[in-house]
Amino acid sequence: MPEKALTLISSIKSVKGFGLVRIKALSNLGINTVGQLLSYFPRKHLDRTTVTPISKLEKNFHSTIIGTVEASDLRQGKQKKYFQAILSDGTGVIRLTWFNGASYINKLIKVGDRLAVSGKIDFYKGFQIVHPEYDKLQENEDPLNSGSIIPIYSITAALKESGLDNQRIRRSIKSIFDLLIEIPDYFSDNFRKKYGLIKLDEAIRTIHFANSQENLKKAIYRLKFDEHFFLQMLMALRKSSIKQIKTKPFKKISPYIKIITDNLDFELTGSQKKVIKEIKDDMSQSYSMNRLLQGDVGSGKTIVAILAAAIAVTNNSQVAIMVPTEILANQHFSAFKKILDKVQITCALLVGGTPKKERKSILEGLENGLINIIIGTHSLIQPDIKFKNLGLVIFDEQHRFGVLQRGNLISKGSNPHCLSMTATPIPRTLAITYHGDMDVSIINEMPKNRIPIITKVVDEQRLSKVYSFIKDEVSEGKQCMVIYPLVEETEKSDLAAAVEMHTYLSEKIFKELNVGLIHGRMKKTEKDSIMEAYINNKIQILISTTVIEVGIDVPNATVMIIENAERFGLTQLHQLRGRVGRGLHKSYCILVCRNIAENSKKRLRIMESTNDGFVISDEDLKMRGPGEFFGIKQSGFIKFKIADMINDGPILREARTAAFNIVKEDLNLEKSENSLIRKHFMNEYQDKLHETNIS
Repeated sequence: MPEKALTLISSIKSVKGFGLVRIKALSNLGINTVGQLLSYFPRKHLDRTTVTPISKLEKNFHSTIIGTVEASDLRQGKQKKYFQAILSDGTGVIRLTWFNGASYINKLIKVGDRLAVSGKIDFYKGFQIVHPEYDKLQENEDPLNSGSIIPIYSITAALKESGLDNQRIRRSIKSIFDLLIEIPDYFSDNFRKKYGLIKLDEAIRTIHFANSQENLKKAIYRLKFDEHFFLQMLMALRKSSIKQIKTKPFKKISPYIKIITDNLDFELTGSQKKVIKEIKDDMSQSYSMNRLLQGDVGSGKTIVAILAAAIAVTNNSQVAIMVPTEILANQHFSAFKKILDKVQITCALLVGGTPKKERKSILEGLENGLINIIIGTHSLIQPDIKFKNLGLVIFDEQHRFGVLQRGNLISKGSNPHCLSMTATPIPRTLAITYHGDMDVSIINEMPKNRIPIITKVVDEQRLSKVYSFIKDEVSEGKQCMVIYPLVEETEKSDLAAAVEMHTYLSEKIFKELNVGLIHGRMKKTEKDSIMEAYINNKIQILISTTVIEVGIDVPNATVMIIENAERFGLTQLHQLRGRVGRGLHKSYCILVCRNIAENSKKRLRIMESTNDGFVISDEDLKMRGPGEFFGIKQSGFIKFKIADMINDGPILREARTAAFNIVKEDLNLEKSENSLIRKHFMNEYQDKLHETNIS
C-alpha cells in the first residue's frame, strides 16, 4: 500500500520514525507540522569549500575540520574530569577538549568515529579546540568523500535525549520530500522574476539538500527575502494605518520660531534645520505624525524638540515630553524654561518627587490649559493627569519606554502628533526592522564649536598617572566624573564599589578637593543637591553609577573615567562619554579595563578610534546582537528562522521596497494576486493584526 502524500499542514505524527518522545521534543521547539519541521533550517552546511585541512589551520581563526578520532580518553583534572580526543585528517592532528559534560561526551565519541568539528583554533603544545561543536558523519555523508553538501542542524539537549541527531533529522526530512506535494508559492511568477527569486518549493528542498553552492545561495536568498518581506509588510500596514488616523493639523506659522532662533547663542546646523522642516511638514498634515529623531550625543536634539513644541503651542495645543529619569527631566525643564520664558510659553515639571501642593497646581494647569508644556517622567501617565488639548507628545530616549507606557500618554490626547527621540544612533538595518513603521529624521552634523573627545584605554597600573592628570585639570578650574557600572544582577556589589571608591578617592587621593557621590538609590532631594553643587563647581569630582548616562550637561566637565569599562556595551560607553566635551575645553574619556579579554580589547579599541555614534552603533550591533542593543531583550517580536538583520542589509532593503510597493498599490491586500500573500501574512502575524487595517 503506497504511503499517504504529505502537505505542509500534515502532522509530524505522519512522519516515519517519530514516536511520542521525539514528537514531544519537537513540539517543545514549536514544531508540530511538516511545514514547521521543514522551516527548521540548517545552521550551516558542510562541503569541501567550508572545511580546512589541519595542516592549514591558523591560531585564533574559527574553523571547521573533518577527521577521524584516533584516540580518546576521560581524564581527571585538578578539580574535575575532562574528555580529550585526537582527531586526524591525514594532513595533521588536533586535540579536542571538553571540560563540561566530560562523562557524557565520553559515551558519545569513540575511536574510529568520523567527526565534523568547528571552533576557535588555539595552540598549546599543538593545535587544539576547547569545547568544539561537533557532528558525527556516516561515510556516505562525508563531503570530503562524496563531494556532497551536508546540512547541519541545531541539536538541543531534548532532541539528543529523544534520539534525534543530525543523521536522523536528515533522514526524516529526506523521507518527507519523497512524499511531499509541491509547496505552493505565495509570490506570483511576475513578482519572483522582478526580485530575482526562485520558487518556494525549490528553495525549501535546496536549503536541506543542495546539489551546488550556487543553488544553495539562491535558496538562502529566497528564504531570507521572505522573512524580511513579511516583517516589512507588517511595518507598511502599520504605517498606512497610522496615516489614516485623523488629527488636528498645525497650520499656523509660529511667530515664536524666529524669536527663539534669533536669540540663541549658537547657529542651528543645516541638519537641524532640515529636521525641523520635516517635523513642521508632518504636523501640518491632518493625520498624526509618527517620527523618530536620531541624533548623536550632543548633536542638538533638545532645541529641535523646543521648536517643535513652540509650533504646537502656536496652534493652541499642549505638549507632553516624557523622559526616563528625573535627572534628564530636570535638565530638559531647565533648557526649555530658559528659552520659552522669552516667548511667554508656560512650562512645568512633573516627577515622582514633586510635592503634593505643587503637583495639584500643575494638574489644574494642565486641565484648564494654562500650562502649555509639561516635562516629566512616568509620572505623566498617572490616571489623574488630564489635558485640555494635548496635541504633541515627545518621548526622549524612547527605547526606555514600553509600548503600553507610550500608549498611555498618547491616549490622553485626541490622536496627538508623536515625536520619538534617541541619542543612541540606531544602525540602519535595525531602524528599518524595529522602527520601519516610523518616518526617520537624522541629525548627522555636530555643532561647529564641538571639540572631539580624546579617548584612551588604560589598565589599573596607570591610574596614578590618571589621578595626577585629573589634579592638573581641576587646578585649572575644570571638573571630572568617575563612573561605575551598575548591572542589575550585581547592583549591591557595584553600588558598594562606588561608595567604597568615593571614600578612597576623597580621603586618600583627592584630600584637598570636594568629591561627591550620586547613585540611583538616593532620595531625589539628595540627588538634586549634589547635582546642583556639581553644576556650580562646588564639587570638583563626581563619583557616580550609570544614573548619569543621560541628562547631565555640565560644560565645565572635561574628564570622565569609566571603571570596569569592559563590562559596558559600546553604545552605553558612547552615551557615557557624551557627558563630557559639552563646553569649549578639550575633553578626555579614560576607559579603565580590569579584565582584558580579546572581545573587550576589540570593543574598547573601537571607542579609542572614533567619536561617531553611528559607526559605534554598527559595531555594537555586530558584537552584541539586536536583542541586547538597547540593553533590553526584544524577544517575541521577530520570528526570524534564517534571516539576519546584521548582515542582510541589501536583502532587507529590497524586501522592504517590495512590501511597501504592494501596500501602496493594494492597501488591504484585496487584489487576487495578493491573496496568498495576505493569507500567509495573517498566519505569520496574527497576534499583530490589531495594529493594521487587515481583518
